[in-house]
Amino acid sequence: MKKVFSKIALCLVAAIFLFTGCTQNSASLHNKKNVSSAVRNSTKVEAENKVAGSLKVRYIDVGQGDSELIQSNGQNMLIDTGTNESKTSLVNYLKSQNVKRIDYLVLTHPHEDHIGGADAVIKDFDIGTIYMPDVATNTRTFKDVLSEMKNKGLKANKPEPGTNFKVGDARCDIYGPVNTNKEDLNTYSIVIKLTFGKTKFMFTGDSQNSNEAAMIAKGYDLSADVLKVGHHGSRTSTSDEFLNKVNPKYAVISCGKNNDYGHPHTETMQRLQNKGIKLYRTDEEGTVVCTSDGNSISFGCNPGDYASGQKNGQVSNNSNKNASTGKAQFAASTQSTQAQGAQQKPGNDDRIVYYTPNGKSYHYDRNCVTLRRSKTVLSGKLSDVVKMGKSDPCDKCAH
Repeated sequence: MKKVFSKIALCLVAAIFLFTGCTQNSASLHNKKNVSSAVRNSTKVEAENKVAGSLKVRYIDVGQGDSELIQSNGQNMLIDTGTNESKTSLVNYLKSQNVKRIDYLVLTHPHEDHIGGADAVIKDFDIGTIYMPDVATNTRTFKDVLSEMKNKGLKANKPEPGTNFKVGDARCDIYGPVNTNKEDLNTYSIVIKLTFGKTKFMFTGDSQNSNEAAMIAKGYDLSADVLKVGHHGSRTSTSDEFLNKVNPKYAVISCGKNNDYGHPHTETMQRLQNKGIKLYRTDEEGTVVCTSDGNSISFGCNPGDYASGQKNGQVSNNSNKNASTGKAQFAASTQSTQAQGAQQKPGNDDRIVYYTPNGKSYHYDRNCVTLRRSKTVLSGKLSDVVKMGKSDPCDKCAH
């Protein structure tokens, strides 16, 4: 009987030993798999962060408009093309940078100050892919763009939020448009976050606070080192919530000196200043050139100030700044033309314009086709209406 118990005990000890050994081997194998997976993930991240050469981002001075040239590893992306008045200057500037082909042309939304030079750009350069939001207008400017695209056999691609593409070694994630509103073309703005190595840039077109809130709700990674401030520094963009998510070190505002809208607005300047964000402005410095090596970012000019914009006819408190003059020669003729135009329209702020309670635009024509859909149409002096946040001229009757 003792022999039987001895054998049973011996078997139990052996079983325990084998089980322990298997568990240790299994744990060891599992740990090896985890280490191997971590190494692969680390290698993947390193590969994504590895970039060749440098990235150039040029926030081109096109007066009261937007245009950014991004260059990486021999490829070019142009986001917006400024105004009709600045199209010749824009084309000349691109040629001065030895641009022959634009691999990606992104027209954020069909307002004249963003697509004004697109027809000339399409005509004069080899064009790869064009991105445009799925919205149309009946303006002459928009029709000119479509006509030139047709002449060269080009078609527009609709931006799909959540997708991405590459420009050289830079990754471009499309985050907008989201939460569009037919009464406000600004809400159709294409939003792109560009990542080059460890550095990140955000381009928002004229996205409004409602778009910013929608992107936050989508859970997008909005963090970026450099923010192209939405809508030329208008109070209707760049909310505190959005700034908290982006958390940029630097911001760039593209607007014309002494423009009719008072851009950039005081509220936006206060938000940027409160967060200690270094600000660069085309109305003060002309074209702003930014360089990234994948790890750090540098600018070719000194930061500007946080003074709000001055309308035509107002005296600027920022007397030591002189936008464009001697700093962006290509834009000098554009600024001169704009100044002459302003002088020919005295008392423009007292002009009666029309607007809707929920819209962001003002209209010169009470019978404008875009107002026919609205049950309530109000009127007031242009200066007062702009202060209400309705600072965008209608594409059909106010351009």
